[in-house]
Amino acid sequence: MENRQLFLQIHPDDNVLVALQDLPPGMEVRFGGREFRLLSGVKAKHKFTIDPLNAGDDVRMYGVLVGKTNVALPSGETITTQNIHHAASPFELGERRLNWHRPDISAFEGRTFMGYHRSNGTVGTANYWLVIPLVFCENRNILVMKQALEEQLGYGKRTRDYEPEVGQLIQLYRSGTAVEEILNADITAGADLESTQRLFEHVDGVKFLNHEMGCGGTRIDSDALCGLLAGYITHPNVAGATVLSLGCQHAQASILREEIAKRDPQFDRPLYIFEQQLLGTETNLIQQALKHTFVGLMQANQQRRQPAPLSKLCIGLECGGSDGFSGISANPALGYVSDMLVTAGGSVILSEFPELCGVEQELSDRCADEPTALRFMELMKTYNAKAEADGSGFYANPSPGNIRDGLITDAIKSAGAAKKGGTSPVMAVVDYPGIANSPGLNLLCTPGNDVESTTAEVGAGANVVLFTTGLGTPTGNPIAPVIKLSTNTKLFERMPDIIDINCGTIIEGTETIQQAAHRILDYVIKVASGEEQPKAVQLGQDDFIPWRRGVSL
Repeated sequence: MENRQLFLQIHPDDNVLVALQDLPPGMEVRFGGREFRLLSGVKAKHKFTIDPLNAGDDVRMYGVLVGKTNVALPSGETITTQNIHHAASPFELGERRLNWHRPDISAFEGRTFMGYHRSNGTVGTANYWLVIPLVFCENRNILVMKQALEEQLGYGKRTRDYEPEVGQLIQLYRSGTAVEEILNADITAGADLESTQRLFEHVDGVKFLNHEMGCGGTRIDSDALCGLLAGYITHPNVAGATVLSLGCQHAQASILREEIAKRDPQFDRPLYIFEQQLLGTETNLIQQALKHTFVGLMQANQQRRQPAPLSKLCIGLECGGSDGFSGISANPALGYVSDMLVTAGGSVILSEFPELCGVEQELSDRCADEPTALRFMELMKTYNAKAEADGSGFYANPSPGNIRDGLITDAIKSAGAAKKGGTSPVMAVVDYPGIANSPGLNLLCTPGNDVESTTAEVGAGANVVLFTTGLGTPTGNPIAPVIKLSTNTKLFERMPDIIDINCGTIIEGTETIQQAAHRILDYVIKVASGEEQPKAVQLGQDDFIPWRRGVSL
């Protein structure tokens, strides 16, 4: 009997196997009529050869080229960064391959979520007010407004308070306690702070978004910043916004208004823009901004959740801190969720273009028409060429943590990351910072950086983000709920404060990909309705980093 439960061949064309648990050196492997022994121990998530390979031979996973050997490798040899290197197949315009199997979504027939309906037809999963700077010069004033508004309105700290611990450490220091004793001291845990009663019950929060852009860089970057901020201001989860401008910066208020009009020509939500160089004193600026923001919140508080079909969901797909199980548990589960939502008429965004390296042919063939396929291919080639010109192509994408946990080439990482996109046709390819909420699967050009990509997906219209991780990534977004899914059970048990859903059940064989996908979509509906708060929201993880594409001047 073959010992398949210990390892996995992901695709019939693969010439390596994935260890599902730590395998000892010398273990006898029986697979596909072959018998061989492992030459060394193979850690869970890592891969080993099936047949002997010569130097320069292809290494294949997920049915695609993911590397080439540096030296001859016998059967049962662990692949490492020393004995193989990144390689990916070239791609060209091919035939359209648009046939796909629509999953059975009868279990979700007639399901709705309770959302905030906007006049442009979009539906929010939350109701926030934004306070944002057009340029980094206004960051301090944003923080002044935050200090003035947040706790007074009932949006103060709702997460873990560590001040009591610091107080005890101060007492130990003042009493002359030695360093080792301080390190070993059992300091009393601080209490979670109780939320102050919200003044505006139907406004989920006021979000203050600081950034380091708007001037001093290229016009490409400042224009892109205006586009990104316009995406947030017109986002279905946003009721209105207050914008602080200095006045002389590259990112002008007029450009912001143009970008808003591109995204929503009939934009009718409250928007207040204040220019400090016109208003004069800081006091005048802040008082005007506070008064208008308060009035805007009064209007926002009139919004109520109402039933909406699942077709109004736009889900961003993200992975960060990936491991060797990402591509066989959480990511395929998201792929099934993606196909389910597309079947229901919803929208899905797949981004992180450096992590699509090696699967370009499959994705371009899945594009709905040739212009869309050519657009995707052009963006991939241009992006990689720019990265190489800067001294680091897509091949350098895997992080030390990725490599340590089995993702040793960018193509291996990419082939697993692409599984989040399911099998449906690609309906649109969008460059940053555009809108990518067309019904069906959208490809959005972003970096692989978790926060930059998540920031971009939300700016492109995602009203929920599904974020898979194998190593643990504490991040979120100011206006869209970010749901974290672990690829393995050990992570879920080790970091329960940041992980919402465990997909390690797929690795353990206690749940199928389809069953996990149904569980995930059910949770998404509860989050979208405001019935559940994912951990990133509970912890106030409001990460916001715009993508700087040009050089700084």
